[in-house]
Amino acid sequence: MAAAKRFLDNSNPDTNQPNYKRMRSTTPSFASVIKEAMKANFLENLSSALEPMLRRVIPEEVENGLRRYSCRSLTRSPSLRIKALEPSNLRLIFNKKLSQPIFTGSKVVAGGDDGQSLQILLVDTSGEGMVPATLPYPIKVELVVLNGDFPSGDTETNWSREEFDKHVVKERTGKRPLLTGELNFTMRDGVVSVGEIEFTDNSSWIRSRKFRIGAKVVQIGNNQTTVRITEAVTESFVVKDHRGELYKKHYPPALGDEVWRLEKIGKDGPFRKKLSSKGINTVQDFLKLATIDTPQIRTILGTGMSDKMWEVTYKHAKTCEMGSKLFVARGPNYVLILTPICQLVRAVIDGQIYPTRDLTGIQKANIQNLVKEAYGNWSSLEEVDGLVNEPALLTQGEPMVGEYPNVHQQQQPMIQSYQQNTILTDASEQLVEYNNWLIGNPNYI
Repeated sequence: MAAAKRFLDNSNPDTNQPNYKRMRSTTPSFASVIKEAMKANFLENLSSALEPMLRRVIPEEVENGLRRYSCRSLTRSPSLRIKALEPSNLRLIFNKKLSQPIFTGSKVVAGGDDGQSLQILLVDTSGEGMVPATLPYPIKVELVVLNGDFPSGDTETNWSREEFDKHVVKERTGKRPLLTGELNFTMRDGVVSVGEIEFTDNSSWIRSRKFRIGAKVVQIGNNQTTVRITEAVTESFVVKDHRGELYKKHYPPALGDEVWRLEKIGKDGPFRKKLSSKGINTVQDFLKLATIDTPQIRTILGTGMSDKMWEVTYKHAKTCEMGSKLFVARGPNYVLILTPICQLVRAVIDGQIYPTRDLTGIQKANIQNLVKEAYGNWSSLEEVDGLVNEPALLTQGEPMVGEYPNVHQQQQPMIQSYQQNTILTDASEQLVEYNNWLIGNPNYI
């Protein structure tokens, strides 16, 4: 009976008892069991489906990662990069030096009288000199601006691409590109002409105060270049503001140019003011006085112009083109033929012709005085188009040969005709007659 009673007690437990609650909480429900079973089945199926794909993708990603790492290592390794771009015997050069001075807004051209565009050449330096070279495919070339102090030291004739790029000069903040125009070219057959290029800014703001123009290869054929072709570099030069062109010297100067167009004489400088105060305003005025009386013009300029400065100024002035004009000074017993800067070409005194090459010391001294008188009365001289072959007599220096073409043979028959047909005993009558003959024969002068 006791056992039966315990059975009945166990079959109808008291739900309020604590042990009963703990037993019910640890027993899973049917729904949770089904849910767990389905989850396990899903994960098993998912892993079975992903495993083939993961086996294929993971090796590919690992291989790509190793490849990227290798590329970065090659790029960052200086030794490997230098080996890949090891210099060859090929290099670019500019065919000529630049025409200077260079002003902002003005076309950059090659030096010389022709004012032609620059050319870039490909040369081979494997021999003792440089010989023209060509490649079987086009080369793309780019122009850049370099600092004027590049190259220097050990890199004066051979530099790396990194050193070249390091000295490239960019425009100032807020400014236009420093060099404008046609900056990219395609070279074929080892030569290419540079188009119109110009600077937009002066060079005073960088340390060296000078620029260079560089030409570098950016592409060979259809692929980026891996062949090292040394860049071309011009000589260093100053770029002046275009306003400075108003103060530009002339090479060569013209007779009518203002005197400040000569070297060492500033437009608003003290030398120009001193010369102007004495009526010397043009290059012709300067050369006339320098020919007649060099010490006087040196006195006018003062001690501020040293001997070396004077040599530079006078040498520049003497490059002036004289033209074909001549000036005739007539006196009571003489006729002088002078160049536009008061150099004596020929003298006729008392009816006798004195070529400059035949003058003695005393004759030269006497004629010098006559030339000085002609200089003092320059505005009254007769200007003619006459050409003679005699070398002009420099009153203060050496004869100037080759200024005028030779037409002496055309004059000689007229002189002989006059001498043969004129027989006068009185010297004064002879002089009058000779002067009249000169007037009647203007082609003689």
